[in-house]
Amino acid sequence: MPEYTITELVVREDILKKAKELASLISTTDEVRMYKEAEKKIDNNEKIQKMISDIKKKQKEVVAFESFENPEMVKKIEAEQTELQDQLDSLPIVQQFQQTQSDINYLLQLVVSVIRDTVSEKIKLDSEVTPPPTNCSE
Repeated sequence: MPEYTITELVVREDILKKAKELASLISTTDEVRMYKEAEKKIDNNEKIQKMISDIKKKQKEVVAFESFENPEMVKKIEAEQTELQDQLDSLPIVQQFQQTQSDINYLLQLVVSVIRDTVSEKIKLDSEVTPPPTNCSE
């Protein structure tokens, strides 16, 4: 049985090349195209950017009031933050962005599952073909 160094196992050029080809192919999907479009619209939308900025500000305020041990203010600011987040999440472009994120994650998980299942099946088939040694000298 051939032996490999850690470097050879980690950096198999042929595997890395195919992974890069697959990544390039995935980056051309409709899901990625729609994600980029939605991201650009969000980045260029002043209203959305203001809401994001306000949410971040509220997060910092929560941390500050937690350090002052002021639970009433923490609760009040968290409610304001939740309201802002709900408003942001209700915007169609944000919903599209979130949906495309979810679609891309699903696609990536599917690819990983196919690779995992294929490798597992290949290992299973190989072990059925090659019988294990009967003693240590084999």
